[in-house]
Amino acid sequence: MTTWTVLLAALSALALVVVVPRLAGATPYTVLTGSMEPGLPPGTLIVVKPAPADDIGVGTVITYQLKSEQPTVVTHRVTSQAVDDEGVPVFQTKGDANEVPDRAWVRPVQIRGEKWYAVPYLGYVSNLLTGRERQMGIYVVAALLFGYAIVLVGSGLRDRRRAPRATRARHV
Repeated sequence: MTTWTVLLAALSALALVVVVPRLAGATPYTVLTGSMEPGLPPGTLIVVKPAPADDIGVGTVITYQLKSEQPTVVTHRVTSQAVDDEGVPVFQTKGDANEVPDRAWVRPVQIRGEKWYAVPYLGYVSNLLTGRERQMGIYVVAALLFGYAIVLVGSGLRDRRRAPRATRARHV
């Protein structure tokens, strides 16, 4: 039973990190700093799904680019909303552990999405493998888990066939 639990936990983790985000058009990120503690400590894998600016409100945790078209992102909570001089909605953010709000307001073009779900510590594992290594690692882990499941099912069937006929007859 313990083996099945471990196998199920590993497959669930794989689904949380790889399959579900891809099917939903979401993106996984790793929290690197303590600015969102205690809810999102460093090493947390956060999965972010795209969200239109109209769906983002005060209290929403968003991941956004520090500068538009730049790869560096931050995940903080929206603390205030406003409209700029051009009529575009803007958002003020703040890390939960920070004393003061972030200096710059966030424009919709910078927003990568809102927090969908987070898994503590899984970000550390995700950071160990990057790009091609991560993809290869996923295939290897999936193949190993699948092979392990086949071995378990096969040994269970073999043990069932080896059971003495007398034992089977008593239960009939």
